[in-house]
Amino acid sequence: MAFIGNQPFTAAFLTDTFSGTGSQTAYTMTVAPANTSSIIVAVTGVLQDPSTYSVSGTTLTFSAAPPSGTSNISVRYLGIPASGVTTTAYRTVTDFTATAAQTSFSVPSYTVGYIDVYRNGVRLVSTDFTATTGTTVVLVNACTSGDSVVTESFLVSSVLNAIPNSPASVGTSNIVSGVTLTSPTLTSPTISGAVVSSMNSSVITSGTAVASTSGTSIDFTSLPTWVKRITVMLRGVSTNSTSLWLLQLGTSSGVTTSGYLGLVSNISGSVSSAYSAGFTLVTDSANGNIYHGLIQIVTLGSNNFVINGILSRSDAANQYTSAGSIALGGVLDRVRITTVNGTDTFDAGSINILYE
Repeated sequence: MAFIGNQPFTAAFLTDTFSGTGSQTAYTMTVAPANTSSIIVAVTGVLQDPSTYSVSGTTLTFSAAPPSGTSNISVRYLGIPASGVTTTAYRTVTDFTATAAQTSFSVPSYTVGYIDVYRNGVRLVSTDFTATTGTTVVLVNACTSGDSVVTESFLVSSVLNAIPNSPASVGTSNIVSGVTLTSPTLTSPTISGAVVSSMNSSVITSGTAVASTSGTSIDFTSLPTWVKRITVMLRGVSTNSTSLWLLQLGTSSGVTTSGYLGLVSNISGSVSSAYSAGFTLVTDSANGNIYHGLIQIVTLGSNNFVINGILSRSDAANQYTSAGSIALGGVLDRVRITTVNGTDTFDAGSINILYE
């Protein structure tokens, strides 16, 4: 199977192997699983029901001794608990008794947008107070003497890519958002084939389909900086005249209109002229020609991109294959479908993108 874009790699679930003696019931595991459901235990290749064994720390105890055999017991860890985690308060409550006409209150450090304020037991809406400094809360309406004011703030924390996307990275101490995760090096001979990919690269996001029924170009802008692959999808698209179609890429500075390399060919054998202003997608165009298909745009790194596409016509037996490359002057953030002359207008169909 071929992969376009980020190259996936495999990582093993940690597995322990033991040899049964016919009498031994307790075995010492490499790490302490969270519970019996966090491991898969097999004896002589037969999966064991969790009710037939128990775990306590790193000790695995069978209710009946497994039979004698060399490496006939396997324990596969489905998850490894984090170690060295420091307990952190995620909610801070501070009580005040207001003085007459008091509006300002000094509170422990908070993240703006993550604080609630109560006055005499009633939660205030956001327009009743200002909390923008991280250390103070100011009420819109002054208190009377003895009013109860309570602030409740919340710690904002996140864990992203806790296991780095690189071979042999597991087994080192990885500090993520103040939490140290330590796990043993994956040197077990058993490979589960789990595919590891970065969070962003594993998500496919759909753009919003655009009706290609007017205008001289169809644009998709504000693409995320982490995008590695874009798929452009055309359904029933046509233009009002004969100018050939172009795919153009761009950065935050605008659409790039030079430096494109590549060609498009027709199944009948015709090849279009190369246009440095964009990737050519078809070898013919005319009012009433209706096109469908996909074009993929993939990064090689360092703002270099390659494309390949296949379009076909539903009104005639023609198919078009395109390919090319370009080096952009910055980070890709937009895609445009247009024509060579830039004045022919789209008059049918819809276009959308997927990006990952």
